[in-house]
Amino acid sequence: MEVMKQLRQRAIRDLVDQRPIRTQQELAAALRERGFRTTQATISRDVAELGLIKTVRDGAHVYALPPRLVEAEVSGEDRLRRLLHDLPAEIREAGLLVVIKTLPGSAHPIAAALDRARWPEVAGSIAGDDTVFVAVTDRAALQRVKRRLLHLAGEG
Repeated sequence: MEVMKQLRQRAIRDLVDQRPIRTQQELAAALRERGFRTTQATISRDVAELGLIKTVRDGAHVYALPPRLVEAEVSGEDRLRRLLHDLPAEIREAGLLVVIKTLPGSAHPIAAALDRARWPEVAGSIAGDDTVFVAVTDRAALQRVKRRLLHLAGEG
């Protein structure tokens, strides 16, 4: 990892620990105050790579560092299990897509964990702010993926 990226991500961790950051735009402004010039795409990648989640602090949804059981590397499926268990998520079907609706700012970490899990039935995923679209290979795969996600969320 390049030095600037390490410094920027350390600054992001410090910022979300120190003060409420509600949006990526607020995060970009806070980083500018610390001398980092970044694009929205870079911030979005950093949020996903750091696994930031949205939590409620003083009545507002703000970015937070994910709870870590251990600092060691965690598998994609373990990370996915933790995220789906800790965050409210609605899991439903739409054609050959599994749609996961969650808190604003939480879709990227879920999609990143799912991609890291490398489930063979998953063709790919796209994450917005609060929604993940998971494309699967066929109808049977759709049911398997949905069942697994519900199970990881503690609902199945």
